[in-house]
Amino acid sequence: MNSAELSTRTFGNDDRLPRVPLPTLEESCDRFLRWCAPLLTPAELAETEAAVAEFLAPDSPARTLHAELEKYDATEGVRSWLDLFWPSRYLGRRDRIALNANFFFLFEDVPLGQVERAVSLVSAAVDYKLALDVEAVPPVVLRGQPQSMEQQKFLFSTTRIPGVRQDTVRAPYGHGWDGPSPARHIAVFHRGAVYSLDVLSDGRPYPAEALAEGLRSIMAEAVRPASPVGHLTTKARAEWAASREALLRENAEAVEVIESALFCLCLEDFAPADTQAACDQLLHGDSGNRWFDKAVSLIVFADGRAGINVEHCGLDGTTILAFTDALLRPIIPRSTEFAAGSPAVTPVEFTVDDALRADIAEAASSFAAYAADTATSIVSFPDFGADAIKALGMSPDAFVQMAYQLAHKRSKGLTGATYESIATRQFQNGRTEAMRVVTPEVLAFVEAMDDPSPEVRRAAFRAAAAAHVARAKECQAGQAPEQHLWELQWIQRRQGGTAPLPLYDSPGWLIMRDDYLSTSSAPSTTIQYFGFGSTSKQCIGVAYVLLPDRFNVYLSTPRAVSHEMMKFADHLRDAVAELGALLAD
Repeated sequence: MNSAELSTRTFGNDDRLPRVPLPTLEESCDRFLRWCAPLLTPAELAETEAAVAEFLAPDSPARTLHAELEKYDATEGVRSWLDLFWPSRYLGRRDRIALNANFFFLFEDVPLGQVERAVSLVSAAVDYKLALDVEAVPPVVLRGQPQSMEQQKFLFSTTRIPGVRQDTVRAPYGHGWDGPSPARHIAVFHRGAVYSLDVLSDGRPYPAEALAEGLRSIMAEAVRPASPVGHLTTKARAEWAASREALLRENAEAVEVIESALFCLCLEDFAPADTQAACDQLLHGDSGNRWFDKAVSLIVFADGRAGINVEHCGLDGTTILAFTDALLRPIIPRSTEFAAGSPAVTPVEFTVDDALRADIAEAASSFAAYAADTATSIVSFPDFGADAIKALGMSPDAFVQMAYQLAHKRSKGLTGATYESIATRQFQNGRTEAMRVVTPEVLAFVEAMDDPSPEVRRAAFRAAAAAHVARAKECQAGQAPEQHLWELQWIQRRQGGTAPLPLYDSPGWLIMRDDYLSTSSAPSTTIQYFGFGSTSKQCIGVAYVLLPDRFNVYLSTPRAVSHEMMKFADHLRDAVAELGALLAD
C-alpha cells in the first residue's frame, strides 16, 4: 500500500498487512541443514541429514502436522500461523520468568528528582493510554511499510497469570475485556508495600501536582511488610500457580488490584552505585518490590534514574522502544483537561498466614541466590557507533555481530551457536524471527583474522558481513526454519502425540539451539542500556544499544562461567577497534 492509502489510526493498517508466509517442509528442512551445518562435525551432520530425510518421508508424521498447520493458517480469524506458537513458547515455559525472560531498558538521565521523574513518566504513560483508547497513537511506519500495532494492546492492564501446565494472560481488547482497559489506577510499590493510586477520574488524568502529592504520601507512609508478596512472582511457574491459589484464599481483592492495574510503578529507596548497578536492579532488583508478571513496571530510583522491566509474553523490544520514546520524547499531546481534587491512595493489604509467610521467605531467599549466581558486565564504546561503521562501508549490525563472533572465538577458543532476534512486525501479528548467526563465512572470517595479510582479513570480514545481511533479510521476509519446525513439535505436544520425530533429537537441532551467545538490539536515543538474562549454562546474553554516535552492551552469564564473559568483554573491546582499523585501512 502507498502512503496515501495508509490509515492514521493506531490499528487502522493491521488488517491490511501481509501474512507471515508459511514455508513448505522442504524449504524449512533445507534451510535448517544449511544453518546448522557450520556448527557440526561431519558425523553429526550425517546423522542430522538422516533425521531430516526421515522427517520428509511421505509417511512421516511431520507431513500430517504440517497439513494441520496449513489448515490452521487458513482458518477464519487466524492472522498468523504463529498465533499459537507464541503462547506455547512464552506461556509454556515452566522456569522463572524473573531474570530468565523479562527484559529491561535503562532510560536516559534527566535532571529530575525521584517524585518528579516518576510523575513525568506516569503522566506520559496515562496520556499514551488515553490516546491508544481512541486509536490516536500514530501507527509505526518503517521505510514506507506499516508495522503491526497488535502488541500495543498488551501495554496496559496486562498480567501474566501462572498456571500448572501453561500460563494464561489477562489483558484488554478481547483477552479479558472487550475493549480498552477500564482501569483507572496503577499499583505503586515502595519498600515492598503496595498501594493503589488513581491516575484517572471520569476519563481525565490527574495533574502532575496531584500525582506528586499522592506519591509523596505513599513514600512517607510505606513500611516494609514482614512478608512482601512480590517475592512469589519470582518462583517457577507451576510453583507460583500453587502459591497464587493459596494467596487468593484470603487476598483475592488485593491480588485483583495489582492484576487489573494499568501498570506498576516501583519506587526504590536507594540510588544505584553506578550504571551497571542500575541495570542489574532493573533486571531483577529487590523482588519484594516487584510484580514480575505485570507487563509493564516503571522503576524509579531515589536519585531520579529510571527504567522499565517488561514481561515478554505479549511485548517485544520494538514495541517497548516505541512506548519508551513516547514517554521520554512525547508524541502524544499532553492532556489539558484534568481531574479535580486529589487521587485516591489506598494501601493494598495482604493477610499472610504462617504457611504463606514461609513460602514468601523461601521464594525471596531462592531468588536472591539465583540472582547472585548471575554475573553481569557493561561494555561501552562512547565514541564509536553506527555512523562510523556506515562510513566504513558496512552494515552496523553486521559489524557488531562479527565483532561478537571474533571476541567469542578468542575468549573461548570456539565458534558456538548464536541467536539474534529479527523483527517481523511488517506482517499481521508479526513479532520476531529466530536468526542463527553462524554461517560458513563466519567460520572463514574468524580463522582468517589470524592471517598476516590485511587483504585476506578484510575480504573475509566483508564476506561474512554480506552473508549476515543476506540471512537477516531472509528472516525479515519470514524465510527462516526454526520457528516453523518448532511449531510442528508444539502441535504434536498439544495433541499428546508420541510418534517419534528424530529431527528434534538430532545433533543439528540440539546444537544449533544451544546458545553460546544470545543477542538482541534496541536502537533508541532515549535509552542507555538494554538487558536480559542468559539462556543456558554456557550462554552470554548480549543486549546492545547501537546508536549513531555510540554503542553500549550489557552482558549476562551464569557466575560459574563469569571469567569467560569477562574475557569476552575484553576481547570485544579489542575486536571493535581492530575491525574498525581493518576497514579504515
